Amino acid sequence: MKALLPGAQFGDCFVVTVSGETLDARQAAERMFLRQAGWIGGLMKLRNLLVTPFGLKRPTHRKALARESIGPFPVISETPQRLVAGFDDKHLDFRIVVDVTGGAGGRQVSATTLVKTNNSLGRVYLTIIMPFHRMIVPAMLRKI
Repeated sequence: MKALLPGAQFGDCFVVTVSGETLDARQAAERMFLRQAGWIGGLMKLRNLLVTPFGLKRPTHRKALARESIGPFPVISETPQRLVAGFDDKHLDFRIVVDVTGGAGGRQVSATTLVKTNNSLGRVYLTIIMPFHRMIVPAMLRKI
């Protein structure tokens, strides 16, 4: 995983098992982003409002998906088993990795987040958003 974001100082992974479906990484990621709970969208809008004075990127959770993006995030690489999305910003660089493993008896979908902070703003930002991140990613996985 470290090769996906060299120098990453933070990483976590959440996993859900999905049974009875054929599912690839893009389908799993689309379900995560398109079936979001309303409170997640509200938190993202608040986040975007709060970071405006700092000049940070403000991705939006739009309903339309394109081959080159998943939700608000550009796709960096993609295979049927793994989709890597994310971007680099002045405060931190991040990747979200959606992996699908298993077979007909059940598939495991994991969402791994990797973060490399670039300065003190990135470290403060990561500290502030971490409690929300730990609620949001599992909630998104449950939507698969």
